[in-house]
Amino acid sequence: MKIRFIPIILAAVACLASCSSPKTSLPYFVDIREVKEGVLDTLDYLPTIKPDDELSITVNSTNPGATAVYQMPMINPATTSEIAKTSSPRFQTYIVNSKGDITFPELGTIHVEGLTTEQLAAELTQKISKDVKDPQVDVRILNFEVSVGGEVRTPSRIPLSRQRMTVLDALALAGDLTEYGERSDVLVIREENGQRTYTHLDLNKSETLNSPYFYLKQNDYIYVSPNTIKQSNSRYNTNNSYKLSVISTVVSATSVVASLIIALAIK
Repeated sequence: MKIRFIPIILAAVACLASCSSPKTSLPYFVDIREVKEGVLDTLDYLPTIKPDDELSITVNSTNPGATAVYQMPMINPATTSEIAKTSSPRFQTYIVNSKGDITFPELGTIHVEGLTTEQLAAELTQKISKDVKDPQVDVRILNFEVSVGGEVRTPSRIPLSRQRMTVLDALALAGDLTEYGERSDVLVIREENGQRTYTHLDLNKSETLNSPYFYLKQNDYIYVSPNTIKQSNSRYNTNNSYKLSVISTVVSATSVVASLIIALAIK
C-alpha cells in the first residue's frame, strides 16, 4: 500500500517545486499589454560627433567642378590593401581629433564635437554657399557601432546602418534576448566627456522609451543580465560538479587505502 503512494507523493513534490521556482516576464512593455491602443511620447534624438569619430563628408552641386576643391583626395583601392575589397575609389575620411576638430579643404579647422551630422552639414553648406551655388553636403558617422553581450542569441559588435537606432534595434540585430535574459535589467554603458556613464533599462516598462539611453550612441555597450532561473541553474551545476569532484576524490582515496590494507593483510 505504501509503495502505491510513492508516485503520487513524488508528483506532488514536483508540482510544488515548479510552483515555487522563480519566473521572469518574457514580453516587453508588460505595463501596456492590456491597453488596446494609445500614444507614447518620443524623443527627438540624434547622436552627436565625438573625438576619434570617423566622418564621411561629401560635397556636390549642379556644377561638380565648383565643389572639387572641397573634396578630400580619393583613395585608389589598388594601392591600399585594407581597401582593396572595394571595387572603385572612394573619398578619404575625416578623423575627429582629441580637441573635437577636423581640417576641411579650403575651410581649414572646424570644430565638430557636439554637433549632429545634420548640424555639421548645415554649417558646411552655409560656408560653402559663399562660393558655390546650391551645394549639397552629406555627413555620416562611419564608426557607428555598438556591442551587445550577455543573454542574447548572438553576442557581437554590431555596425549600425542608421544613426537613429534604439536598444531594441540592437537587440534585434543580436538575435533578441534568450529566454534566460532579464527583461527588467538591460545595462547600457556609454562614454561621454571623458567619463563612463551607465543606466539599467527595464524593458517591461514603457517609460523606458523616454530614457536618453534608449537611443544609442556610437560605441555604446549593451549587456543583458541573466535572470534568476539561469543563475540558479548555474549555481546548481557548479555545486553538483564540486560534489562529484569531492566524491570522486574520496572514492579514489578509499580505494587506495583499501588496497594498502589488503596488501598488508596478505603479507
